[in-house]
Amino acid sequence: MLRIEFGTDDLNRLRVAAAGDYMWDVVLSLQLLQNRHAALVFDPWRKQVRERLAKEGLIRTARALMELCPCAPFFPDFLTPGHGSADPDTAVDAVLSTPARRLRRELARLFEDRPPSAGARLLAEGGSETLNRLGAAVRRYHAVAVAPYRTAIDRALASDRSVRSETVLAAGAEGLLAGYQPELVRKDGRMECGYPFDRSLELDGRPLTLVPSFFCVRWPVTLAAPELPPVLVHPLSLAPGWLSEAERESGSADRLHRLLGVTRTRVLELLWRPVSTTGVAAALALSPASASRHAAVLREAGLVSSFRHGHCVLHRRTSLGDALLNGL
Repeated sequence: MLRIEFGTDDLNRLRVAAAGDYMWDVVLSLQLLQNRHAALVFDPWRKQVRERLAKEGLIRTARALMELCPCAPFFPDFLTPGHGSADPDTAVDAVLSTPARRLRRELARLFEDRPPSAGARLLAEGGSETLNRLGAAVRRYHAVAVAPYRTAIDRALASDRSVRSETVLAAGAEGLLAGYQPELVRKDGRMECGYPFDRSLELDGRPLTLVPSFFCVRWPVTLAAPELPPVLVHPLSLAPGWLSEAERESGSADRLHRLLGVTRTRVLELLWRPVSTTGVAAALALSPASASRHAAVLREAGLVSSFRHGHCVLHRRTSLGDALLNGL
């Protein structure tokens, strides 16, 4: 059981993430591949992802990542630094920016009962080359295990946001929190939820951020270190058969491959949220010049809009792009 002391002031500070989180999806999906939780909902996904990992030659990469993200009560907090960061560049950069001292501390705890692998020992040293290899491995895994299911993930997140928004309008913050039952129960000035072991989370005046995750099952998850900003990642309501439904809808994408070409279709699929040119290049293994060229062609067709944010240009699908991608 997880217990969170939660008074009226904490309710006023409560935050709800606007989107899912890139690294939480990576970590929680890796754990799902190591267990049989929610078998009816996720076994077809497990089978498909394992086949894709084998086809892409990523079995060893996935196993190395699983070593860092075991299906166990503890995994390193540095792997999940976000509170609703869907942008891959932001999420991966935050992981790679972890101070060496923190890397050593969290990896030492992870391997306190077993010897670390050679890769984990190198990672604990915090060298830039090793960290960059970790970032590349995360991106390759995400491209196989998470990104192909983006449509289903987005639909589930959008449904959850819609319900939460309507609840806030109708019943305020109290109603919002009540809407998380039965996962979260508030009573006697605290919140409680199922957890693999007994634990208390002290907010100490800090805002609690609730983050929805497609790959979170059974109970919410929080960070291990109490000094980190409080976050509670919670499950979404998923029905068996979601993968079959998503595959039936993929026929429109297959037709787009013939119309736009495979690469431009993948760029269009990726731009469900703003992504920089370098982010497109990294996610799809393209050169920055090629990514920029594909985005420009899609923009000229009215399928993508581009805007400057700071020192980079972000691209996002337009409503016309959404309609074309969804076969409308």
